[in-house]
Amino acid sequence: MRHRIDGYKLGRLTKHRNAMFRNLLVSLFRHERITTTEAKAKAVRGLADHCVTLAKRDVNRLHARRQVLSLVPDREVVARLFDVVAARYGDRNGGYTRLVKAGPRPGDAAPMVLLELVDRVEPEKDGKGKKGEKREKPPKGERKRAKKQQAAAS
Repeated sequence: MRHRIDGYKLGRLTKHRNAMFRNLLVSLFRHERITTTEAKAKAVRGLADHCVTLAKRDVNRLHARRQVLSLVPDREVVARLFDVVAARYGDRNGGYTRLVKAGPRPGDAAPMVLLELVDRVEPEKDGKGKKGEKREKPPKGERKRAKKQQAAAS
């Protein structure tokens, strides 16, 4: 029985588990959304919430920045966390991450989830048209004539 046993082991040694959590945190704060297994996401979301809380509480404090750097070993990501993310969650009291089920993984049917920061800004797509819009194409006869003219010109 698992009475009074806290934390997730995930079948890894302690150093491997800590390194994996650090990598997941860096990816989460860099991209604001990652796809991972449900067990890993549940294990790392508490650490992510703690990092955001530290960034919010002491924005200009060196000690808080060093505490976050011990968990997130990327200075650019930590700077972004303290500047952008902490400002975004200034009036929110916890619950900075969300798990969205993404279905089973094709290889081994492990349950996959999207771990994302709540209220994240959606990046703009560089697509030429919006979804559902049709691009205007010349009629088929026009396209053939244009190709023939182009071939004759060269």
